[in-house]
Amino acid sequence: MAEQRVIDGRGLMPPEPLELTLAALDTLPEGEELLLLLYCEPHPLYNILKQNGYRYRTGLHADGTVEVRISRR
Repeated sequence: MAEQRVIDGRGLMPPEPLELTLAALDTLPEGEELLLLLYCEPHPLYNILKQNGYRYRTGLHADGTVEVRISRR
């Protein structure tokens, strides 16, 4: 199973979750996954991920948390 880093952006104000995510992706090793937790869909991030060769999966938890799992293609 791949290693995983977590960024919990649920208590942070924009654009801090996006900035933390982009910084983490700069050092994300091959085969490792980044888990981002937010209370909203990060649509601007999705475009950045697509343009830079990342894949992502999203999920929604009962408490309203949006889970975004990001890895390299």
